[in-house]
Amino acid sequence: MEYNTTRGPLKMAEYGRNIQKMVEYIIQIPDREERTRAAQALVKCMEQITPEQKDYTDYKRKLWDHLHIISDFRLDVDAPYPLPSKEQVELKPQPIPYSDNKIKYRHYGRNVQKMIDYVSTLDTDHPDRKAMIRVIGNSMKMAYLTWNRDNVADDVILEQMKELSDGKIDTEGIKLAPTNELLQIIRQQQKLQPVAKPGNKKKRKHK
Repeated sequence: MEYNTTRGPLKMAEYGRNIQKMVEYIIQIPDREERTRAAQALVKCMEQITPEQKDYTDYKRKLWDHLHIISDFRLDVDAPYPLPSKEQVELKPQPIPYSDNKIKYRHYGRNVQKMIDYVSTLDTDHPDRKAMIRVIGNSMKMAYLTWNRDNVADDVILEQMKELSDGKIDTEGIKLAPTNELLQIIRQQQKLQPVAKPGNKKKRKHK
């Protein structure tokens, strides 16, 4: 009786150990033509084991590639497709670098950061610059109050805007909307949000 502790590792677990044993048997067949016929029959078995492969392009080629991988590239047969490169198959994916464009204050969101970046590119004498800074400041204040109902000083919001713009936005003289006014807008927005209705469950009758 075989135990998992005495068995070698599975090359591709989705095909199971019996397929791997048959591959090992085919490798030992001395006649190349007979070995090729056995490999062709085994590919058909692999196709039946993994029917989902048919959803992929060139699924038959993938099956032959898998056959070579299971054999550890030792199977010498007349395959209908070129032998895959062992180095390419074993090549590990390169790590994906994390974006440097991180949000320092998450409760403001990325859109606020994008607006700040845009206003930072405008000339200081642009006619709409101050109005846009005020709109961004009010948006930041509303976002802050949405997550934290404690009162927040305008100086804190304006200083954080200046920080997020790397000092490119001058907030001197900018007046933001009163906290009570913004809280009222937040309440109105929350009232307009759809409320999930409870399921129409039948009441059980207690005897």
